[in-house]
Parts: sequence; structure tokens; C-alpha cells
Amino acid sequence: MGGHRSDRGQGEGQLQPDGQAEIEGAARALAAGGLVLLPTETVYGLGADAANPAAVAAIFEAKGRPRFNPLIAHVADLETAARIAVLDERAMALARAFWPGPLTLVAPIRDAGAVCDLARAGLDTVAIRVPGHPLSRAVLAAFGGPVVAPSANRSGRPSPTTYADAFAETGAACAATLDGGPCEVGLESTVVAVLDGPPRLLRPGAVTRAQLEAVVGPLAEAENDAKRSPGRMALHYAPDAPVRINAAAPEAGEAFLAFGPWPEGEGVFNLSPSGSLAQAAANLFSYLRAADRTKPVGIAVAAIPGEGLGEAINDRLRRAAGFVG
Repeated sequence: MGGHRSDRGQGEGQLQPDGQAEIEGAARALAAGGLVLLPTETVYGLGADAANPAAVAAIFEAKGRPRFNPLIAHVADLETAARIAVLDERAMALARAFWPGPLTLVAPIRDAGAVCDLARAGLDTVAIRVPGHPLSRAVLAAFGGPVVAPSANRSGRPSPTTYADAFAETGAACAATLDGGPCEVGLESTVVAVLDGPPRLLRPGAVTRAQLEAVVGPLAEAENDAKRSPGRMALHYAPDAPVRINAAAPEAGEAFLAFGPWPEGEGVFNLSPSGSLAQAAANLFSYLRAADRTKPVGIAVAAIPGEGLGEAINDRLRRAAGFVG
């Protein structure tokens, strides 16, 4: 298994010179139908050639992922995306504003051969994005085609935001693994459908509703287009312990994910002592995992404000708790 860490201390866009061999090795593994552990700025992904149904099926097998849940196709640049999906003026405006970055667009498929039917869950649309992590973009450029890369956890588990967690979840199924350091965003991408009618917010994420609406105007809700997005199952991102949200305090035997000022103590994991939603988002999945490793009777989570990035955090927490979001 290959390993590589991007040089985070030298700036997001710079990679260690010795990383090219790992990048080329990962591209060869993808071309051969293998799976690759791929870092992005959102979460670690389990990547495969989007055009190869057998490779995509291997993702489902490794994750235990329901087959009706579509996968996101990751590409190196906007030009590649436009060859695969039909991007109208609104989609192009969003892409130019937020790519590379944590935004996925759902649009009509243009090249059905580039992203196979299994990856699209049989739909006539494709979910596509240009990731912001330089290592993932380098692999995509070397490979030359779209790579589907759902989060590298087993299905329903919290998404991995560190190489160690990703490798523990699905690394054994991979032909190559790449260590890009901790994920800076820590939440899956925002998903917006740009089809007939107004753009629809299918999944909140790090690109907020307000940021999106500043580009394309008011967003409609998901409604019937929800099936076109990954991450829409009710029980999702769930640790083994039951999750209780909007908790004022932990009960006996519970671990506690605090937010804002809270006394330190055993079983307490503070998402952000300062009350920063960005910090809470970055810590959410890793702290859910850390809390779960203490084998509590449950995990209580403090109330998180709902504005801005809080909309995405609360969406993930409702799914972890088993509520329909």
C-alpha cells in the first residue's frame, strides 16, 4: 500500500516532490480497476474508475453501501465536468464560484459511458464536483477521467476525516492509499441539483445556502430530487452508540459532544469551545468516532445553531440519530 502526505505546512497547493510516484501509482491502480483511498478537503474518499462497473461494484462491496444511493464523480477541472454533465448557465456560475471546492452539482448526464449506470444508481443525472485538495486533483489529472469516491467509511458509519480512520474502515480493500493529512472541511460536500425549475439544495454542506443564493438566487428544497443525492438515507453517519441531539447535558453513561464553553471531563468532546461552526464541522465525525470508542451507553450532542454551516452539521446529526432529514 502506498502512502503520501501533502505538505500542509508549506501551503495547501504544494505537494512534496517525492509524491509524484504515489500519484502515478494511484492513477495506475484506478486504471486497472482497483480502489484507491483518496484524500479530499471534505472527507477521505474510496475511489474507483467511474466508467468501470466492476470497480464501482467493488466500492459497494467494501462499504456495504445500498445500491440505490448514487455516487459523486470527481474530476480534475471544470472542462472535464462539462464533457460529462450538461451544465447550464446556473451550473456554470456555481462551478466558477465554488470549484475547486466542497460543492457537488447534480445535472443531466451528457456522457453516460464516463459515469456508469451503477455509479448513477440508474438515474439520468450525475453528481459531479472538482475537489479542492491538491493531491486528489493531481491523481484525477494523472488518471484522466472521472473517479467516483464516496466517503471511505463502511456504509452508515461516520465519515473518516483522517488517514488513520479511513484506512481502518476500508484500507484493506484498496490497491493504493494516499495520506493527505487531516481533512480541512470535515463535512461532505454541499449538493445542489441544477435541473428543470429552480436550483434545489439536496444536501447542505460547507458551501452554505447564503453563499449559493448569492450566485443563483433562492434555492428550492429537495422534494423529489432528493434521491439524486448521496447521503440522503435517514440513518446515516451513525456510530455504534445511539445518538441524542440537542442535549442540555449528558446523562449517566453517555459521552457528550459539547459546543461552546463547557467544563472538561471524562467522556466530554468539545466540538468547539469558542463556538466556531467551522471548527465544529471539522471535528464532528472524528469526535463522534472518538466518543464511540469509549463504549458509552449513548452519545449526547449539545444544540448546534442552525444558521450557516450549522445547517449542514445539524443535518448530519439528525441522520446519525436516525431522524429523516
